[in-house]
Amino acid sequence: MEKIRVGIFGLRRGSNFIDEIKYNGGEIVAVCEKDEEHTRSVLPAIEGASVYTDFDSFIEHPMDAVILANFYPEHAEYAIRCLEKNVHVLSECVSNATMSEGVRLCEAAEKSSAIYMLAENYPYMIFNREMKKVYRGGTLGRIYYAEGEYNHPMDWYNTKEVLSVRPYEKHWRNYLPRTYYITHSLAPIMAATGSFPKRVTAMPVYAPLPEDCPTLSHVADVASIISILNDDGSVFKVTGCAAFGAHGNSYRLCCEKGQIENVRGTDKVMLRYNSWQIPEGKEEVNFYEPELSDEDSEQIKNAGHGGGDFLVIKDFFDCIRNNKPHQFDVYFATAMSSVAILSHRSIMEGSRPFDVPDFRKKEDRDAYRSDTLSPFWYSDGREPSYPCCSQKDYEPTEWQRENCK
Repeated sequence: MEKIRVGIFGLRRGSNFIDEIKYNGGEIVAVCEKDEEHTRSVLPAIEGASVYTDFDSFIEHPMDAVILANFYPEHAEYAIRCLEKNVHVLSECVSNATMSEGVRLCEAAEKSSAIYMLAENYPYMIFNREMKKVYRGGTLGRIYYAEGEYNHPMDWYNTKEVLSVRPYEKHWRNYLPRTYYITHSLAPIMAATGSFPKRVTAMPVYAPLPEDCPTLSHVADVASIISILNDDGSVFKVTGCAAFGAHGNSYRLCCEKGQIENVRGTDKVMLRYNSWQIPEGKEEVNFYEPELSDEDSEQIKNAGHGGGDFLVIKDFFDCIRNNKPHQFDVYFATAMSSVAILSHRSIMEGSRPFDVPDFRKKEDRDAYRSDTLSPFWYSDGREPSYPCCSQKDYEPTEWQRENCK
């Protein structure tokens, strides 16, 4: 396959992959976006591509792969349609917003000859790649405990910035439970260790914004603290998408013989061994900044999300060309979505633990096949069927509704 023919569904996020697609031997043959102004702004970069405004027409265009970058809660239904046509899928995060979608997505992927991969980019950041390399090298022994924190606060008094990502009240970001956008905190430590979640429980950090703060958010939680018991006996603690402290993300693997973590606010890592278990050639404390050794180092340095946007496309295309699944396959993806959804239910039920289903098993699928509960409004008018905030009765004030337009 000389060129991989690619379609992009959703250009606001999808346009960030244009250079990476071209560099890695892809050809953008079709795009689908309802916002005509945004489409016009990227036309010079996608010259020759067919432009669509509806998915029904777009999916009929001859192409090998589709990058799904549409609204957050609506990835699964379009991924399924692509897989049914044996079109490879690179889906933005998350894979599914309901448990039922997770079941149907796994079944569609199993029936399809196409590859499904989640476009999760944080595991590709240089310190997370280094942490995975060291852990898989074996000098730390088995994993006992790990932490993942993705922290993305914003200035809620900056109305222009707020409305740029939450342009109307029923936008999905205004109904996003703090556990749901979990992949940036959980995926790096899952990818490094190979651990798979088996049980979850969670607690909210409830902190409503001041009433004079111009926001339409229906969520007053600033974080959710999620505890996960894994199939290998290890325990993870992750935040989902948090909004406390300063912007950044941090990860730590605590193991049998020592630990490794990234140094907050930098690309450096600290690798420490127990004084009686120092491997040959290492010090007890190793503090350093990993260096890229990839042949595409310059492209990685210039790509978004710490190089993750480039490496996601590179890996996706490699999987297509070699007809092999990726680590971020449909089971990896739906496991994270299950943690996201069930952690929120744990919060809503007084931090009750929930078992995480394994959608490779029929009995686990059957248990959630009809579970369509969702906190979101959808493009087709479907209404929320589950609360989005730990305090069910929380809503924006009338002043906020009038002044955040």
